[in-house]
Amino acid sequence: MISADGALLGVNTRDSLDAVIAEVLKSHGQPDLILATGDIAQDATEEAYHVFGDRLGAFTAGSAWIAGNHDHAGRLAKVAAFYGSDRRHIVEGGWQFILLNSSVPGEVFGNLAESELEFLAEMLEQHPDLPTLVALHHHPVDISAEWMRDIGLRNREDFWQVIDRFPQVKMVLWGHIHQTHERQRNGVQLLATPSTCIQFTSGSRKFSVEDLAPGYRWFELEASGNFTTEVCRAMDFKFELDQNSSGY
Repeated sequence: MISADGALLGVNTRDSLDAVIAEVLKSHGQPDLILATGDIAQDATEEAYHVFGDRLGAFTAGSAWIAGNHDHAGRLAKVAAFYGSDRRHIVEGGWQFILLNSSVPGEVFGNLAESELEFLAEMLEQHPDLPTLVALHHHPVDISAEWMRDIGLRNREDFWQVIDRFPQVKMVLWGHIHQTHERQRNGVQLLATPSTCIQFTSGSRKFSVEDLAPGYRWFELEASGNFTTEVCRAMDFKFELDQNSSGY
């Protein structure tokens, strides 16, 4: 995202983000809150993070950003603070949102530090009656793409030990896998969101991308704890995907 012509596997990342933002405004209008679940900038520069923050100016809602494996957590936090997007705990619309940093400097896999797990437990203890969405970057369960098996959340057992103690948790949301994923675990809805750029092939044994448009996940939340969610894609966005790449 650092340069206007910067591309990822043939897809211009600024253009694809613009297309997704336009699709949100066309299909759903203004959201009440935006969650950015990591890998915000491939080059992890402050300039790139400012590009992202400026692009979100199309929305009237506030946002909250967390780091992914391609991000520099410190730089991201600094720029996020500039936009008021460094919030880790949000209470809004009768819901509680808890955002966790699962990034590990220099690594692709994720891990939640003890301080993150303590923060999660503390916030859940303070608001036992609020339906809760927990967001992080790395997938905390195995998915069908075998090549991503070892690059998810490494200490997922510790994470689930906390989640399982609190019945108000309704959803766990993540990015990282560049594809949709939906399942349930002990009454908790587990959800992955598509990328605003390239999409990884679901169920692939080796690294693979597929010709799906960039997208986003939309939520409608009720104070009762009920919710609906759907994935939408910027189908009008035209791109030529480099499907011969063995990595990114």
